[in-house]
Amino acid sequence: MKNNKPFVQVLNLLTAADDQFSGLKGGVLAIGNFDGVHKGHRVVLETALNLAATQGGQCKAIAMTFEPHPRTVFKPDAPVFRLTPRHEKSRLMAAMGLDGVVVTPFDHDFSQMEAEDFVCNLLIEKLAVSHVVVGYDFHFGRARQGSPEFLMEMGKAHGFAVSVIPAQKNDEGALVYSSSATRDCLAKGNIELANDILGYHYFVAGEVVHGRKEGRELGYPTANMALEANSELKHGIYAVQLRVDGKVMDGVASFGRRPMFDNGPPLLETYVFDFDGDLYGKNVEVAFFKYLRGEEAFDSLQALLDQMAIDCENAREVLQNAEILSSIDQSLNGE
Repeated sequence: MKNNKPFVQVLNLLTAADDQFSGLKGGVLAIGNFDGVHKGHRVVLETALNLAATQGGQCKAIAMTFEPHPRTVFKPDAPVFRLTPRHEKSRLMAAMGLDGVVVTPFDHDFSQMEAEDFVCNLLIEKLAVSHVVVGYDFHFGRARQGSPEFLMEMGKAHGFAVSVIPAQKNDEGALVYSSSATRDCLAKGNIELANDILGYHYFVAGEVVHGRKEGRELGYPTANMALEANSELKHGIYAVQLRVDGKVMDGVASFGRRPMFDNGPPLLETYVFDFDGDLYGKNVEVAFFKYLRGEEAFDSLQALLDQMAIDCENAREVLQNAEILSSIDQSLNGE
């Protein structure tokens, strides 16, 4: 994986001026939603990187993605559990060494674009692509009429090449790497398998907000974050690392409704080991390593405190033996 190039830019395909695309035209374009930028996605993106490298230093490797997630448009009452919101997705692509990300705003009008218009107006006129890379299940255009096969036919007619990447599976061949499989793992608390699909430790990012301060009163001050309302991460206790200002610190986190206290909206509360600083208002990331136990109500505060001590001990043991999963992990940790 290349990771030593400067990340050029993130452009809105429909509103950016034409001259902003000049440095990216004629490049190799990987297309997909890329939610999670998991191992399967990265084969698509790495193929684009490698193809661009074979064409010389002037050829750029870029990705086209869609915002918001199309399912949010088609099923607004059931928005998708996003693994990587836009900013985090771009960061992961930057860590891979891509030259840019082209963000295509997705709304109902865009969904009605004919597949041929998508190719002619966007891929050819806007980006003048030399090569397009997609996954085996990529579809586009009104009623999903555009398929990888259609894209290959258009490429032959208009002078650009197309590479179609087959499904990517684990070594046993039983698990197809996919965003839906990752979401399912996170919803079940199977963090290790989710991380294996992603190839890095699943993380969330956000601002530390003020909470009710029960943790501080109990001797366990926490950094609190409100996750997206559609997060389906299983409620419970996790071994985590918190990243802030270039530092990586071990900790234990609770995600849930706090049944011992207010049973309120879900909140991620992270207790950082051996830390006495102030994180309020800071933007932090919390990376998940293992699901330790479910959220529960105890008979007394002392029973809760006893269990919290056990949770800390278990989390320390997990994190002491934790391994970097990939160069993506290294990049996220600032290494």
